[in-house]
Parts: sequence; C-alpha cells; structure tokens
Amino acid sequence: MRASERAYETLLDEIQSGVLLPGAVIGEVEQASRLGVSRTPMREAIGRLVADGLVRQQSPRVLVVSGFDTDDIRALFEARRALEETAARLAAGRGDREPFRALSGAFAVARPEEEDAVDGYYTLIGRFDGALDAAVDNVYLTQALRTIRTHLARARRLSRDNRARLRASAEEHALIAEAIAAGDADLAAHATHVHLHNALASILSSIEGSSEGSVQEGQQ
Repeated sequence: MRASERAYETLLDEIQSGVLLPGAVIGEVEQASRLGVSRTPMREAIGRLVADGLVRQQSPRVLVVSGFDTDDIRALFEARRALEETAARLAAGRGDREPFRALSGAFAVARPEEEDAVDGYYTLIGRFDGALDAAVDNVYLTQALRTIRTHLARARRLSRDNRARLRASAEEHALIAEAIAAGDADLAAHATHVHLHNALASILSSIEGSSEGSVQEGQQ
C-alpha cells in the first residue's frame, strides 16, 4: 500500500471512529511524524480528506476535522434516501440477482445484537453495498453513494450500541435484499425508505441522550 493511501486510511478510520473529533487540528508535519510517512504523501492524504468534506480549512494555516451535528446528519440522510432508494429500484431491474438471494439469507440469520458481532455485521453491510453498486452499474450513482458512505460511518457509531436497532436493521436489510432478488422494484425502494427512516430516528434519538452526539468543532 502506498504511503499516502496508508496515511489516508488511518486518518479516515480515526475520524470515522471518533478518535479524531470535530475541531481536532490536522497538522501536516505532526501527522506525518506520528504515522511515519514523509510530508508529500501526508499532504496527498489530507487533500483527499478535504475533498471528502471530512477536514476543512479553519484558517490559512490550520486544518481541522469538520463538524458533524444533527443538521449534518439530517442533510446526509436526505441525500442518502434519494440515492439508496433509486439504487435499490434500479438493482431490482438489472444485474445478477443471485448475490441478493444469498445476502437476504445472510441477513436473516445475522445476530448483530450479540456480543462482538457488530463488526461482522458491518462487514455484511459492506458486501450488500458492493452487490448494490455492481447491480446498479452506474458510475455516477455509485460514486455519489461512496461519498455518502464515507460520512455515514460517523453517524453509525452514535447508535452502535443500540442492540435492538441492530437486530431490526438486519431484518430490514433482509427484506431489501429479498425484494431486489425477486425483481420487485417498488418493494425494494419502499423497504429502503423504511430502513432509512428508522435508522435516522435511531441516530437522532441516540444523540439526544448522548453528550458525544452534540460534539461541535472546538469541543474535544
């Protein structure tokens, strides 16, 4: 893996997981030293994070992790709803349906609410996202979805410990995958709409009861 890619992946994971909170300063020299890379690949990695919208220029010489509050989450889900409902509808009408039959079965038996099963569950969601991208076969749509998913990880961690929600999410994904496998575009889009409605409600509810969810830039 190239040094710039390694630095990008490390910083991305730290931002998404909350190790680097909104307002945290991203200094090129300091981060390069910490991660053991030279300044050129670090500059490339930070540039990608700026393009992703995860890092912003606070002043001419200071870059910080971008804020992420309830308004950002609502805006994210507005875009996510439009893109994912469209993707589900398109996937039901084109591409290979067999992967979705297998995914439906995998979601049906998944138990993400069990101890130490959450990471495996998100790996399964990653498989679903990959199958959806392949079925849609539209580079413009899939690129937009990847941008959404980059930010989604920051929202997901706010409700990661909600075991009941994880169980419901698995059931909702099973229905979406089943609808796509059956070629039922209307059901696939509707099931996606319901899933996103429930996911947003859960995240906002978690924020209301968590001081972490109200972190703004400058508060760490």
